Amino acid sequence: MKNIDRRKFIQKTSLSAAAIAAASIIPVSGQTRKKRDSSTTYMGGFAAPKLETIRIAVIGVGARGPQHLQFSASLPGTEIVAISDLYEDLATKWAGVVKEMGKGQRHQNIATYYGSEDKWKLMLEEVKPDMVFIATNWANHAPMAIEVMNKGAHAFVEVPLAISIDELWKIVDTSEKTRKHCMMMENVNYGRDELLFLNMCRLGVVGELLHGEAAYIHDLRTQMDEVERGTGSWRTYHYAKRNGNLYPTHGLGPVAQYMNLGRTEDTFKSLVSYSTPAIGRALYARKNYPADHKWNQMDYKGGDMNTSIIKTNLGRTILVQWDETSPRPYSRLNLIQGTKGILAGFPTRVALEGGVEGITESHHQWAEGEQLATLYEKYDHPLYKRLSSTTRESGHGGMDGMMVYRIIECLRNGLPLDQNMYEGCFWSAVTPLSELSVANDGAPQTFPDFTRGNWKETKPLDIIT
Repeated sequence: MKNIDRRKFIQKTSLSAAAIAAASIIPVSGQTRKKRDSSTTYMGGFAAPKLETIRIAVIGVGARGPQHLQFSASLPGTEIVAISDLYEDLATKWAGVVKEMGKGQRHQNIATYYGSEDKWKLMLEEVKPDMVFIATNWANHAPMAIEVMNKGAHAFVEVPLAISIDELWKIVDTSEKTRKHCMMMENVNYGRDELLFLNMCRLGVVGELLHGEAAYIHDLRTQMDEVERGTGSWRTYHYAKRNGNLYPTHGLGPVAQYMNLGRTEDTFKSLVSYSTPAIGRALYARKNYPADHKWNQMDYKGGDMNTSIIKTNLGRTILVQWDETSPRPYSRLNLIQGTKGILAGFPTRVALEGGVEGITESHHQWAEGEQLATLYEKYDHPLYKRLSSTTRESGHGGMDGMMVYRIIECLRNGLPLDQNMYEGCFWSAVTPLSELSVANDGAPQTFPDFTRGNWKETKPLDIIT
């Protein structure tokens, strides 16, 4: 949505240690900022009134927005009513695609808004949608979500939910005040293996959960070719000016739900974080762009790899790594260790004390590859079994479609969402807390309790059928 020039970006998001400390509002004592106002609603298990037909708007149809737009348009009970993007060609193109999908019956009155930074605000005023997909640059996520809720719509936001602790608290306050959902769309929670592991953890297959490992390791240097528009045109500035774990939620979201963090039994307590030197982006720029190119005029501050360790209220630990620069295969780690065994990803493999029945003889051997067929047959999540044929072609192995399907299903049936607003805040908070820890030589940082103590009353995510 937004091309950020270097000077404006530095002015807005300069992350010196002092600036981070001022912006983040991290409670010194540990947990709450203020009591919840009696007129507001705790949103942990909130179920909004049913919507028979959901009027949907989309802000941002560059990279992720078109997928959400098209899949939601294909579902019964939806009506696409508006599209907003900075660029006219994108807004009109995707409006045309969706109208064609409707075959003259649905999605025929799509308003388009484009050409300036604030047209999405006009869209909210004029169209008044029921829900809005927000798929813009990171800096816009929180301001847009807050305005969407204030205008009476549910907000569904691409990751991360926000880039500062202060913004996350504003999202909490707004959602509780307006009684509108604000869900960060962590699609990886709907991956087949992630759902499999969740089901196995709930069934006690690996015993009491002790430790998890999560990551987003994905070489995305080629995004720097998107100089004037596209993801690289704004994301490169984040890599250059911020030093921490900038993208934790794809790996962390599933592990946090395995452990029921922020729900009933345990929650996030503290974090320590370290970054490597910042070398790879500058080397890539020198190799691939002219000496006078703007990517070669930048002083890259963000370490190539960040490693953070989260400690939970019960003393469990989660390793969280991030690296979008180094030349290496993709990985989210996706590991959960329990007292009876371990589930691990990339590649998917399982080891259990006493062996995996019919496959291995002890926990010193992995069950992997074709050997896992019997485990999938036995433990595949019922949601995956129900929806995989419907969502298989939707993107990222079907996880995108499964996520959107569940959003629409929950809104139409008045059900709580699979990911509540507080979870999105906890998972996104890793970024500003890691930046502050790195700036202070790995000093521990305390997670705010965005639930203000109500996590103890929020039941674990059901194994949805």
